[in-house]
Amino acid sequence: MASSASEAGRATDAAAPTSEATAPLIGVTTYLERSQTGVWDVPASFLPKVYLDAVTDAGGIAVLLPPQPASPDIARRVLGSLDGLIVSGGADVDPRRYGQEPHARTGAPRTDRDEWEDALLTAAIELDVPFLGICRGAQMLNVALGGTLVQHLPDVVGHEGYQPAPAVFGETVVSVGRGSRLDAMLGTAEDPDGSVPVHVYHHQAIDRVAEGLAVTARTDDGVIEAVELEGAAFGVAVQWHPEENAADRRLFAGLVEAARHHRTGRTSE
Repeated sequence: MASSASEAGRATDAAAPTSEATAPLIGVTTYLERSQTGVWDVPASFLPKVYLDAVTDAGGIAVLLPPQPASPDIARRVLGSLDGLIVSGGADVDPRRYGQEPHARTGAPRTDRDEWEDALLTAAIELDVPFLGICRGAQMLNVALGGTLVQHLPDVVGHEGYQPAPAVFGETVVSVGRGSRLDAMLGTAEDPDGSVPVHVYHHQAIDRVAEGLAVTARTDDGVIEAVELEGAAFGVAVQWHPEENAADRRLFAGLVEAARHHRTGRTSE
């Protein structure tokens, strides 16, 4: 009897899916910059580990997506094998993509990354793959859909608080719109102002909002800090850096949960 019970227990364990087996694959876009390690000084793909930690802490599996030659078919193939997408922070978007000449403070363009992330976002929207844009990712989403950017935010707000110094994050408070997906994830209903403290590091911001995007968070001085894609299963982009707050993984948990549902739907089909 003991042996039979043991065998039954092993059979049940084998039949039950583990969290690792069902964890969704989350693609994360990366930098492509010149890097030094050991004796090597070469162009390389890299990403701060905090992004990877944020995905795995939330129960996802991180898959790196370095800039590479892009086409709609390639992007659809990549997104067809993933359950979710994160477009990470990084260099300024080339202003020529939204019909402007570069500001004196706008960084050198990374056209390879612009084209790659534009293609990935377009495919994610087409295939309704859940995605989260972070900082540059929010800007890239707006530009990909036809919006524009403020190229140097201090010209508009009159201070450097959104990017205080090189490699120094600023801290500010955003007001989250009631009834938004962001509101549901961050649970701001009990706060009269829907206020959330965040880490920021950006000298640019969304200016003209693209058609199809809804603004869901702003700062006190009017800077857009979050948008959501209307009608998407999960299309959220924030201007701040949630990966920097290891104590708060709510946005990543929301993405991973949406990605899990997307994976289940694909599997059943």
